[in-house]
Amino acid sequence: MRRILLSAAKILISAALLYLALRKVDLSELFSRFTLTSLLWIGLAIAVTFLQIFIGVLRWREISAACGAPLELARAMRYNVIGAFFNQTLPSAIGGDAVRLWLVARAGAGWRAATYSIFVDRAIGLIALAILIVASLPWSYSLITDPHGRSALLLLDFAALAGGLGFLIFGALKWRWLKTWWATHHLHACAVIANRVIFSSARGPIIAVLSILVHVLAVVIAWCVVQAIAAPVSFSDVFLLVPPVMLITLMPISIAGWGVREATMSLAFGFAGLAAHEGVNVSLLFGAVLFIVGAIGGMVWILSAEKSAQGATPIGVRELSVHR
Repeated sequence: MRRILLSAAKILISAALLYLALRKVDLSELFSRFTLTSLLWIGLAIAVTFLQIFIGVLRWREISAACGAPLELARAMRYNVIGAFFNQTLPSAIGGDAVRLWLVARAGAGWRAATYSIFVDRAIGLIALAILIVASLPWSYSLITDPHGRSALLLLDFAALAGGLGFLIFGALKWRWLKTWWATHHLHACAVIANRVIFSSARGPIIAVLSILVHVLAVVIAWCVVQAIAAPVSFSDVFLLVPPVMLITLMPISIAGWGVREATMSLAFGFAGLAAHEGVNVSLLFGAVLFIVGAIGGMVWILSAEKSAQGATPIGVRELSVHR
């Protein structure tokens, strides 16, 4: 019952926010902008989304190996594409993570190694996003003149950055009880792994580059959408506005980020002195691109061996050690 009520709440939040955002949009005017060139831009956005998934796969493989759950490239890519489908269908913005966790665990890695790999991957991605937003703050402040918008951006980003840095500091603590107490054991283990991979001379630079590239590609996807409808928005505007919106959208309070993304994009465009309805237009098409990619992921899931198999072939898991 609790899960049903939570899902119903998320559906209501998505519906309410979409309703409020769509009141600012003239859908007939939006559709009138579509031309053959628009379809080419949408196709490019879909291709870039798959590239983004692939870059995420490369990062995940590095992290999974450190967690004791090494993945072959093809398997990891398949799991991430399937995850894109469940991101669109489960009542959460991170539903795909739960499915990836289940697939890795069922494939032989075990629940602990699978959970650690997904959690650390997500945490590192959030830290990278917060750092990217902080690095762009001088330009964001020039773009956003509204004092409320500036305050919201500053509060949001530094809260995310503080959470990420706190997570890494937590992993650096050597208190023995953190490793044994049930309430901190697994979180501390994940933080230890995150520190190990981030500050590794071999894996750290690779993971840093891949993490930033994932978020830059999200900006490119949004830029392709902007070009598809010939919205009067520059690439620099998109680069500064999209990452904070993506950070807010990751909050698991709606269905696949729908509603939250549109409302936030509308506010972000308004704070930047741009047309709020263009923010909603861009967000709707951005969501449509993700939906199409998710639909393709659904086909991969339907045809996959994982869906029909009673069991899966183990992936050669080594013993996990996090307290070296």
